[in-house]
Amino acid sequence: MTPTEIVLAFATAVFVDFDAEAARGLVAPDYIQHNPSVPSGAEPILGVIPALKESGLTVETHRVIAEGDLVVVHGTYSNAQLFGGDTLVGFDVFRVEDGKVAEHWDNLQPIVTETVSGRSMTDGPTEITDLDKTAENKALVMGFVETVLQGGDASTITDFISTETYHQHNPGVGDGLDGLGAALAAMAEQGLAMVYTRTPLVVAQGNFVFTGSEGTFGGASTAFYDLFRVENGKIVEHWDVIQAIPDEMAHDNGKF
Repeated sequence: MTPTEIVLAFATAVFVDFDAEAARGLVAPDYIQHNPSVPSGAEPILGVIPALKESGLTVETHRVIAEGDLVVVHGTYSNAQLFGGDTLVGFDVFRVEDGKVAEHWDNLQPIVTETVSGRSMTDGPTEITDLDKTAENKALVMGFVETVLQGGDASTITDFISTETYHQHNPGVGDGLDGLGAALAAMAEQGLAMVYTRTPLVVAQGNFVFTGSEGTFGGASTAFYDLFRVENGKIVEHWDVIQAIPDEMAHDNGKF
C-alpha cells in the first residue's frame, strides 16, 4: 500500500467504520500525536473510537495530497463536538513509517458559512495536475512564505500571487490581491497582526502545496495551515485553517 492508501484506510477505520481492530493494524503502537487534546500513542486514539461512533461524527474528505511519507487530508467534520465544535474544517497531516501511520498533526476551525468572497472554506478544484511541476511549485510557495509571510516584504507579492486570478477561501478575505490587502489592513487597524515565524511542515504534489506554520495572531501563539493551488507559475487559490496553540497539551510533543 502507498502512504496515501494507508492513511485513507486508517482514517476510514477510525472516522467512518469506527473499527478499532482495523485501525490497530494500521497505526504504530508509539504513534506520535500533535493534536493538543489527545495523548500520544495508539491506545488513546483507538480508545476514543466508540465515543466517536456514539456522537454521530461524519467526515467529508475534499482533498488529499502526498509527498514522500507525508499525507495531507483536507476535510469537514460534522457532529464534531468531541473535537470542539458542531462542524469543523480541518487539515490532518499524517506521517507513514514501515507501513503504519506513525505521526499526526492537525488544525481544526469552526466552519463559517457566510464568507467575504462568497466561496466556502472547502469548495474549489480538487484534481491534482502538473505532477512534473511539483518541485517548481513547492519552491514558489516556499518563496512566498519565507519572503512575504515570514519576511514581511509585501512589495514582492506579485512575484508569487497572480494579479489576474486569486480565489480566496479564508472566510474573512475577499478574492484577488485587493481583497487580501483590504483584509490585512483591517486586521492591522484592529491590532490583529498575523506573524509567521517558521514553517515545519511542507507537502507538495503537482499543483497543490500545503504548509504548516507557527506564529502569532493578535499576539497569541497560533498554528497556520495553508493550502495553495498553483497555475502557470503563480499562486491562484488559497484555503486555510487557523487554530490557537494552547499553553498546555495532553502530551509533550508540541503542536509541530
